[in-house]
Amino acid sequence: MFRIGEFSRLAQVTVKALRLYDELGLLVPTHVDRHTGYRSYAADQLPRLQRIVVLKDLGLSLQEIAALMVDEPDVDGINALLRQRHAEMTRELADGRARLGRVEAYLAGLQKEGDMPAYDVTIKSAPALRVASLRDTVPHYPDIERLFGELCGFLGSRRLTFTGPPLALYHDGEYREQDVDIELVVPFAGTLPPHARIRERALPAEPSLACTIHRGPYEGLHQAHTALLGWVEANGYRICGPDREIYLVGPEAARNPAAYVTELQVPVSRE
Repeated sequence: MFRIGEFSRLAQVTVKALRLYDELGLLVPTHVDRHTGYRSYAADQLPRLQRIVVLKDLGLSLQEIAALMVDEPDVDGINALLRQRHAEMTRELADGRARLGRVEAYLAGLQKEGDMPAYDVTIKSAPALRVASLRDTVPHYPDIERLFGELCGFLGSRRLTFTGPPLALYHDGEYREQDVDIELVVPFAGTLPPHARIRERALPAEPSLACTIHRGPYEGLHQAHTALLGWVEANGYRICGPDREIYLVGPEAARNPAAYVTELQVPVSRE
């Protein structure tokens, strides 16, 4: 089982939202410590949580979602409700256009419910790395692009050689909707000139990392996180450090997001 902070970070849902879903009976923890009140969750709750998140994003209220998910969600019921929402949003014109597209995509996805890319998970070690590091608290996760531009632009302007792909470390103990603590690092060779925000440091060796590869756009990374989290729990490991994303093939090498290759790594140890 995973503590609520770990489950929040890897599922990318805030602790506040998880507590609300518990209060409404939408997603009840598998265990609540009767002395401390600490909540614990299991990996097999992720599909239900993902459906709650998607339906909420499509504009359904938590009360509507609760009515749909009393037992196992009924596909016909979801279809009927989403088609009704589709008609409503069509009338809303500009405000509804973006959400309407997501509803149509979700309706199409219902025809192949349960399909999910296969992710192979392996345990491996990583050596210590000499890296250039830029750590900052950014407003939202997509703002990592600004850190990329600042760090890689500086190293490139000084003609320093990259000795490995860039990687991001997420230092928050839980998923956050804003003010995200991200560290972007790049292995390099040469002498790092002085810079107000970029510093040289040694990224420690990791003796045990659970790893999987995601191919395709970054919007699909949550599927890889789900597979990785399930494997960690099923194989008796616990998470013991910040998760990493290694950008093996990214926008700088491939114009088509379908060609992106990202490795997800989570430091683990035995329970």
